[in-house]
Parts: sequence; structure tokens; C-alpha cells
Amino acid sequence: SRIECSWHLKKILHGYRHILKQRLHSCPDLVSFMVELKTVLEVALKNTQDLYVPRPPEYYSCLVRDLEILGWNKVSYVDTGLATVKLKAEDSCGRQHLMTLKLNAKYPTEPPDCLVDFPVQFAVSWMPQNSLIDIFNQFVAALESLKEFWDAMDEIDGKTWVLEPENPTRGATTRRIAIGNNVSVNIEVDPRHPNMLPDCYFLGADHVVNPLRIKLNNNMHLWDPEISLLQNLKEVLEIDFPSRAVIEKNDFAKDCGICYAYRLNGTTPDQVCDDPRCGQPFHQTCLYEWLQGLPSSRQSFNVIFGECPYCNKVRKSNESE
Repeated sequence: SRIECSWHLKKILHGYRHILKQRLHSCPDLVSFMVELKTVLEVALKNTQDLYVPRPPEYYSCLVRDLEILGWNKVSYVDTGLATVKLKAEDSCGRQHLMTLKLNAKYPTEPPDCLVDFPVQFAVSWMPQNSLIDIFNQFVAALESLKEFWDAMDEIDGKTWVLEPENPTRGATTRRIAIGNNVSVNIEVDPRHPNMLPDCYFLGADHVVNPLRIKLNNNMHLWDPEISLLQNLKEVLEIDFPSRAVIEKNDFAKDCGICYAYRLNGTTPDQVCDDPRCGQPFHQTCLYEWLQGLPSSRQSFNVIFGECPYCNKVRKSNESE
């Protein structure tokens, strides 16, 4: 067993590795070890007057040389201790990307920790003779390998109403896209094969969602990897998604019928009454708590059944959804 943690925590616990290894092997469970870790960490912090590890002069001369060769126009940020560097790059479509490097005192013998906003793992190939230039070139190559994925997601973000995530990062692979009539589809896109059929999960009333599921199953063979993800979804589902150019978000983003809010703890209403005459949307949490409070409701495992607060139609809610 081994412990993986941030570079900052590694620095604090540097002189306590042998103690942690002993505790890790002797503790019967994770909870016991976390208690031991807390005790060791408190001692380490008390005995550490200065967490700053002096770096040899060669470290600074090597780092400054690498940054000069790379070009200061590619540097977005450098901290005062020259331990954290942020580099910026554009992909071939003009999208801006950042890479954060956490360098330890043994650079360039040891590689820095690299933090990027990618939908896949960014594994750096490193040898002692490598430099920041090599990492930056690998970063740029990785950007181009993800170009099709970001093209597909940008088209969806620009031409449809995405309900969740509200502000998607470059690493986000899911989109919940509004369809209308309180119905949406949540898609999970494979970053390595973005134009292939994604995992689709429909949210909404059964009488609207079921026909969409049938169309997806019947038209799956029509999926064409040579055309865009969005166009494929339109053709397979035989629909036009609400356009940002002609439809306002308020036209289909209705508030929850219980808490009267659209966003609740970062989530939007994803439960809809199945009665076509009602169709009231709810947050899953709100609906579950409402049904729990009804004397007439009944529960089977973690699924609770009760009446819609608007039309009295029996519906269910799952606690773990």
C-alpha cells in the first residue's frame, strides 16, 4: 500500500514517511488510519517552522532558461517562489487552454506535476534531460488530439440549450440538452470517439420520453460518424433541438413545482409528472421529500410512491437518483 497526496502535503510529511508506513500497515481499517494521519499531521505542522524547501541555484537558472526558450508570451502566471508556473496555448481552432505546473526542488531531474482541464488523463513522458519545452509540446499535441471532441461539444453548447452543467469545463463529457415539453436528454460523449453514438438518458414524462427511446432504438443504424454529433442526434431522434437563436431559455426551463426555484444546490428539475394534462417538473430531492410527508404514500426499498401535488396522479421518486 502507498499514500498519494498533493505536493504540498508531501512536503509537510516528508520526515514522517516511515511512521506513516508503519501506521498504514498496522491500522485495521481506513477510519483508524485517518485518525493516525491526523495525529501525525498535527505533530508535523507543530514542528515545522518553515514549509519552504530551499532550492539549489541550478533549479532557478534551469527554469528561467527553459521559460526564455519557450517564450514569455506563453507564460500566464509564475508565483513568487518560482514553484508554480501556468502556461497557455491555443489549439488550431483558437481555443485558449491552460496548463499548471507544480515544480519540486529536483527539477529537471524529476518532472513537475501537470494539471490540465482535459476529459482524459494527461500522462507526461519525461526523462532527466527533458525540459518545460518538451512538456509544452506534449500539451499542444494533446490539444490537437482532442480537437474533434471540443468541436462537437462547442457545437452543442452554441446551438442548443444546455441545462447541465451550467458552465461546462473543457474536461466535462456530459451535456443535458433541452428538447421541450419539460423533456431533456443527458448524453455522455467518448472524448476519443466524439462522433460515435453517445450514451443517452432521457428525462421527462413517460408519454413524451418513450417515443424518443423508440426512435433512438429504431434509428440507431442511421448513425453516421462522418457527420457531427449534433446533426446525428437530430436525425436519429427525428427532432430539432430548441435553438438559442430563436428561443429563450425561460420558454422551457420551468421552476420546480414544490420549491418554486429553477436551480437547487446546482441541480435543475429532472422529474416530471407523467399526466399529459399536468407535466409539472420537480427537483428529485423536493419530490422525494414531498412524497415522504404524505400519509397516503407507500415505500418499497428506496422508491416511494405518492400523489403529484398538482394533479393527484400517482407517481414515484427514487431516493438515490
